[in-house]
Amino acid sequence: MKPFDQPIYVTRPFLPPLEQFCEGLKEIWDSRWLTNDGPIVRRFARQLSNYFQTDNICLFNNGTLALQLALAGMNISGEVITTPFTFVATTHALFWNKLRPVFVDIEPHYYTLDPEKVEAAITPWTTAILAVHVYGHPCNLHALADIARRHHLWLLYDAAHAFGVQVGRQSIAHFGDLSMFSFHATKLYHSLEGGMLAFRDSGLKKTFDYLKNFGFENELEVVMPGTNAKMNEMQALMGGMMLKYLEELIEKRRRITQVYRECLQDVPGLKLASRVPDDVDYNYAYVPVEIFEGEFGMSRDELYASLKQYNIYARRYFYPLVCDYPCYRNVVVGKAMPVARAVASRILTLPIYPDLALEDVQRICEILVHLAGRGTVRSPAKTPLVSVGVSHQEAKRPKERSVPESKALVTP
Repeated sequence: MKPFDQPIYVTRPFLPPLEQFCEGLKEIWDSRWLTNDGPIVRRFARQLSNYFQTDNICLFNNGTLALQLALAGMNISGEVITTPFTFVATTHALFWNKLRPVFVDIEPHYYTLDPEKVEAAITPWTTAILAVHVYGHPCNLHALADIARRHHLWLLYDAAHAFGVQVGRQSIAHFGDLSMFSFHATKLYHSLEGGMLAFRDSGLKKTFDYLKNFGFENELEVVMPGTNAKMNEMQALMGGMMLKYLEELIEKRRRITQVYRECLQDVPGLKLASRVPDDVDYNYAYVPVEIFEGEFGMSRDELYASLKQYNIYARRYFYPLVCDYPCYRNVVVGKAMPVARAVASRILTLPIYPDLALEDVQRICEILVHLAGRGTVRSPAKTPLVSVGVSHQEAKRPKERSVPESKALVTP
């Protein structure tokens, strides 16, 4: 089989029409207001408040600083139970707040924290749980909320992958005490670079505003040590424009995911992630698969390297585990983490982005089947992509059908 003429990367950011962005830039050039809570940032904040149906949000120049300042603003101390199966920035936010990460295992279906392991890891020094909605899959919200309530712990979510996800027709931002969203360029939804906190306690907003702006109350007063984590006008301009396309982008990704599922469902040794439960509106942020060497015919790493020969750049995401990085090897891992270690050794995320053609997706699947020596790929149903410009009101997000599961999510 021939390789692709051009590289197919694991992701590629969507950009609105250039003329639209340039028109927005005129407002910035006219005002000469580039940063420091300008009019476009304030407008973007109002748009997001409407989208999430809460005033309890705060914008930042990136998600990492948003999470770092969330922990600082909430005065979290001691030990925080978290996952080793995440991007390293989750744990870095703990480090910069002098917090001790306590890594526990994940569950095998959605790769999120296993509530039973969380409860077993609680000590007198535990003050919070920092869970991650991995690949946009919601954590077991009900179980974690119950544990946090009974043990008087803060419950925070790294929702970097979960913009647009709903559970029981309610935004994922409304669960737990706080959620951090990343608007990085590699995400489904982006503002070039950026981040947001959504939180339950409205009193935190003032604190977060201080922390991201050097602690300034006004021109003369500094009320606490802060840093510079403010979103600028160009980031906000992009973020506001991206909101107009969000439902269309999710629908395109849903159709790409559907092709992957239909083409790869019968490939031995290749396991697709479990479908989300029926009450979850998913955002189709990633297409993770696990490769079982004995059945597939080659290891995950061999497949990863082989796909590059076809100009396909998948990603081993997340690998290695955070606790295996040299800077965190001194963190004592109290219990074995067989699920996280097994998944990290097998996981591969396949290319997905809105302008990835469905015929290219099918060709990627054909190459995967060819590499596995399994003959022909199953042909997907022919379903066209939605057209550009569909509105939030017009778009109806189809649901995936969930598989029965003993540890399926439960809406609190």
